[in-house]
Amino acid sequence: MSDILSRWKTGLSRTSKTTFGRLAGLLGATEINQQTWDKLEALLIQADLGMETTQSVIEALKESVKHNGLTKASELQSLLMLELRSRLSTPPQLDFTIKPSVILLVGINGSGKTTTAAKLGMRFSQEGKSILFGAADTFRAAAVDQLKVWGDRLGIPVISGAPESDPGAVAFNTVRAGISRNVDVILIDTAGRLHTRYNLMEELKKVHRVVGKSLAGAPHHVWLILDATTGQNALNQARAFRDAVKVTGVILAKLDSSSRGGMGFAIQGELGIPIFFAGLGEKPEDLIPFDPDAFVDGILSN
Repeated sequence: MSDILSRWKTGLSRTSKTTFGRLAGLLGATEINQQTWDKLEALLIQADLGMETTQSVIEALKESVKHNGLTKASELQSLLMLELRSRLSTPPQLDFTIKPSVILLVGINGSGKTTTAAKLGMRFSQEGKSILFGAADTFRAAAVDQLKVWGDRLGIPVISGAPESDPGAVAFNTVRAGISRNVDVILIDTAGRLHTRYNLMEELKKVHRVVGKSLAGAPHHVWLILDATTGQNALNQARAFRDAVKVTGVILAKLDSSSRGGMGFAIQGELGIPIFFAGLGEKPEDLIPFDPDAFVDGILSN
């Protein structure tokens, strides 16, 4: 347990040092005044909590200060920790009772979908599940090759198509193959696409529909891979993908490389989408289940 907490603190060290690490200096032995609130608001915005979430946190803290009769700025840190934790939900237990359970991985270019697919495949394999990969990123040959390399390394078969072939057809064939092979989990890697490009998002909707035609009720999970280094832009991405393909969960990739870990609060607070996993390093085992307590403790540790 202590090892896991240590990994969270190490993985979130950039966010902690860059923004939240300044809390000690901000919340010193001074009296709470308007300047205290202004500085705290600026810090939370810089940490990429987003304007809406930041204002909500500040208002809640002001109410707590008034209710408890607090006067010292130093007394705010514990209140802030409790307030931030209250804004993160513990992710629901993953349900793979449907066989095969189909997971569609979506996100923008460079967010880390293919690598995340491999890491998830390894994790689920170690849990005793049979896995099938679908290489539906048909427009980037390197993505297909990368997934095949991982598949060979992990002993996980990969369904792919010809270069620049219809990604929907690959997704369809992957699900049908998963049914015939009686696998437990199907992971479909889709092409990265800018959330602002209408035609590309329409194509993703098509992939989503085709998967549903190949197996009633599929995809059972649609997970958005977010590059944590993008900060507040990740919120706009999440909103667009949620509206397009009914995103059911988020994976925060590259959290260890980001100083903007606060965007996790905005994702949950403004969109209500659960965060299932976080990437705290490059190794496969560095993709770990999201832990709200460890997350808050990690960003507030000095």
